Amino acid sequence: MGIIELNGNPPIAVTLRRSSRARRISLRMSGIDGRVTLTMPRFVPEREGLAFLREKEEWLRAHLERRADPVTIGPGVILPVEGIARRIESTGTGRLRIEADRIAVPGPEARIAARLQAHLKTRARDRLAEASDRYATALGRPYARITLRDTRSRWGSCSSRGGLSYSWRLILAPPEILDYVAAHEVAHLAHMDHSERFWRQLTALYGDWQGPRRWLRENGAELHRYRFGD
Repeated sequence: MGIIELNGNPPIAVTLRRSSRARRISLRMSGIDGRVTLTMPRFVPEREGLAFLREKEEWLRAHLERRADPVTIGPGVILPVEGIARRIESTGTGRLRIEADRIAVPGPEARIAARLQAHLKTRARDRLAEASDRYATALGRPYARITLRDTRSRWGSCSSRGGLSYSWRLILAPPEILDYVAAHEVAHLAHMDHSERFWRQLTALYGDWQGPRRWLRENGAELHRYRFGD
């Protein structure tokens, strides 16, 4: 694996990846962080991959231009929490409060992002633990533990040992989206693949999951716009 730079304005960093399973050259741009990956079959000459990249350059730049700019967390910023847009305000003293249309954060302004992130992670853990417990009970299979991360490639995962891992940024999405991801990962306790049996199990646990799944595909990248300085 290596990285090349596609010249232009602006230049684009492209990760070159060889795969023994790939049957053709493919180009992928992450909807979450905009990273670009060119995947090539193991024995295809690199020059063919670079020629393919040049052919797709116009498409690639058009998609990159449509990506929203990052938002640095601070006073006055509008941040969604559980799907509701709220304005961040510095209160100086008191406790952190998430209200109907605002987020009141005490302390010096330089610490607002860190304090708010810590609060959101705690809130996310509480919501995800409750949802995971509920679905694991319905499934009749316990999970081993819950881990929160700031993953860029997936919203959740389930290990072969029953460990559930989630993106804490799910707390920014509407509650039904967080709930869907919890149900999805708990369903993997019964079926570790994405077979037909898995999707039937997810339907039995959650109901119609296609709407939340579509929401994440269309809106999930927005949740990664917000920069907390970490």
